[in-house]
Amino acid sequence: MYASATGPSGFDVETVATQSGSAPHDDWYPASAPFTSDAVNTGFPPEAYSGANAYGLDDREESIQLAQATNEAAEPAVSAQCAEFAQDVEADLGEVLRAGCQPTLAQMSALMDNPLGNVAMLFTQFDLYRMENPTNGKSANKGNYMGIAQFPKAVNEDWNLINRVIWTVPSMPLDQDKIDQAADRARRQVGSGGDGAVLPPTIGGAAPIDLFDGRTTGFGDMYYVGLFAPKKPINLEGGAKFLWGAGFDLGIPTATEDILGTGKWTAGPSALGVYMGPKWKVGALVTQYWDFAGDDDRDDVNMTNLQYFVYYSINDTTSIGASPNIIANWEQNSDNAFTVPIGIGLSKTVQFGKVPVRFGAEFHYSVVQPDDVVGTEWDFRFYVIPAAPSALFEWMTKPIFGG
Repeated sequence: MYASATGPSGFDVETVATQSGSAPHDDWYPASAPFTSDAVNTGFPPEAYSGANAYGLDDREESIQLAQATNEAAEPAVSAQCAEFAQDVEADLGEVLRAGCQPTLAQMSALMDNPLGNVAMLFTQFDLYRMENPTNGKSANKGNYMGIAQFPKAVNEDWNLINRVIWTVPSMPLDQDKIDQAADRARRQVGSGGDGAVLPPTIGGAAPIDLFDGRTTGFGDMYYVGLFAPKKPINLEGGAKFLWGAGFDLGIPTATEDILGTGKWTAGPSALGVYMGPKWKVGALVTQYWDFAGDDDRDDVNMTNLQYFVYYSINDTTSIGASPNIIANWEQNSDNAFTVPIGIGLSKTVQFGKVPVRFGAEFHYSVVQPDDVVGTEWDFRFYVIPAAPSALFEWMTKPIFGG
């Protein structure tokens, strides 16, 4: 559910078939026998038949009954153990699969709700940001595609390492060529020294060109977040649970253009805590980024990304809520450091064949924005998340130590 998750954007990272708790319907078969009328072609003279028999209706009824009986026999019987598993949304899906049963859609949706769960997910997230430049009152749209591959790796019998590999493709309302030309003009004016270069202000200051003029799209920076988390949650009253994890993050300057990334290697601590009740899921992921290497001419990085999430389950596969990202840029003064959004959205988990896929859309509005530098006014987010239980992948479940 925590789609945006982390790097400078957040977790996130939710059919039809099994809202009642039953297994997905992949057993809809066509009739096993065709509709036949062989009785009218037996070679006996027509006068041998009278009434209904003259048209072979009795034999047709037998054929239909035989087809129905054959079709019913072809449907696999659900074992008592699988039926019992299907009634438990919180069942251990490892045990479900080892018993030869299939997880229900409701079970997979509940597992996807857990940002530290034993599930592999592939986030495909699109954000449309409305950026505002307070120095001239202009606004423009920034686009961003973010992909996140999340998967657990067993460390030992008690701990997992939750891995999140993040890549981005931003589309900035700025022309990189014009920025380069402005920087070149400034260098010619002040001399050839590197200290005199005017570079695009990633975190503040007035640019020497129109901030919203042209567009640059390309590959952005990549990020990794690793969280060490206990396999067993802390059980609370009323069937609720508390889960937590702590670890680190790493930023890699892979951007194809300066304006699309920081130009810095970054690292810092990360932590996550989440309350998971029967209806409410509330928590937050915090990641801190400090630069430790990279282009000396680029701005220093000292930024905190707090992605909080609040979701309410309407039913086993549908939730309302949002997971916006609060940004604190500690390189700015207090008037320009914070962006604080609130939001609302809807997510639904559906079944494609045997693969559960979560679709979601959210709208975030920034109630706190920078006063004097470019900031985000609002954000529309759409995401698609296919998932699979980690129990299907032996390399994920085999412990690094003590395996």
